[in-house]
Amino acid sequence: MKIGLLSDTHSYLDDHIIRHLSTCDEIWHAGDFGSLAVSETLAAVKPLRGVYGNIDDSSIRAVHPKNLRFTCAGLDVLMTHIGGYPGRYSPDVRAEIQAKPPQLFICGHSHILKVMPDKIHHLLHINPGAAGKHGFHKVRTLVTFEISAGKISDLKVIELGKRA
Repeated sequence: MKIGLLSDTHSYLDDHIIRHLSTCDEIWHAGDFGSLAVSETLAAVKPLRGVYGNIDDSSIRAVHPKNLRFTCAGLDVLMTHIGGYPGRYSPDVRAEIQAKPPQLFICGHSHILKVMPDKIHHLLHINPGAAGKHGFHKVRTLVTFEISAGKISDLKVIELGKRA
């Protein structure tokens, strides 16, 4: 199962993003879609799983939850928009991570690309950075990876070009 993971599109999609995601089996969006049109466009490309972010309005919140816990190809995944990172998880997810750690924890919000292990909770944390043009990041990014039998492999950071 090949996954395309992005976040913080802030109403922006381009052909470069779509081209990378079209080779995936599923698209995961970690919040701040910016518009329902972004969600609908992504869902038309491949099956979409997503969570709403702090800038997302009621139309997006009606389609996507705040937190999403699911299993994909044997991998236990928890996704939210504002989640923090190992050692500094947000209160909204800290208790769930401590009580029943997922194998993969995904969030967005910071616009800072991070792929890092949580050695205490034995999980992988991924923030794909920001794919949109709004924010302080200099380079737009997304992440792709494969999941098989509960294991992640072939993780790649895709640079989409400069923000400006």
